[in-house]
Amino acid sequence: MGLGASRQVGVKAGWRPAKGDEAAQRLSQSGYDITPLTAQKKSELAAMLTDHQRRVAVGSGTERAFTGETVNGYPHDNKKAGLYVAAIGGLPLFSSETKFDSGTGWPSFYAPVDPTHIIEVKDSSVPFMPRVEVLDARAGSHLGHVFDDGPRPTGKRYCMNAAALKFIPEGDEAPAESRPIPQEKQEADL
Repeated sequence: MGLGASRQVGVKAGWRPAKGDEAAQRLSQSGYDITPLTAQKKSELAAMLTDHQRRVAVGSGTERAFTGETVNGYPHDNKKAGLYVAAIGGLPLFSSETKFDSGTGWPSFYAPVDPTHIIEVKDSSVPFMPRVEVLDARAGSHLGHVFDDGPRPTGKRYCMNAAALKFIPEGDEAPAESRPIPQEKQEADL
């Protein structure tokens, strides 16, 4: 099946695309729009990625260790302060404040910026090695896996593919899709 196939841009275990543009808006605990994208919108956004980035984020691929770059060119071992957002849809996922060097060759974090921004799904794709896959709650994109061998305070290691992320340096303005919904708009929508 090719990268543009409906199986890869549509339904994924733990995530379902919105049925239309009129889907009821869902907000995260921290005020971000986590309404699932439609399959068509996800496909349009995925088309802007390179083949490699699509293979990772849409096709549940894995980049080679120690080689990853975010969609905007930051290396997997980036040490700058800032925010990591989803390559498809721009949902904020991880902060540089929770990033650590796990020695694995992939960007690793001990906590997401908001637990409702990710979906954790059992992954049995590798025989005899059950894992937990991490998806972005807005686009259902494959980000990587989470393991129970991380540092304190969580003990978690969110081992992410850089190709599924975009880095926004501290001090740069985040695009609209990567900002929380203004409180006034949240209250008006109630």
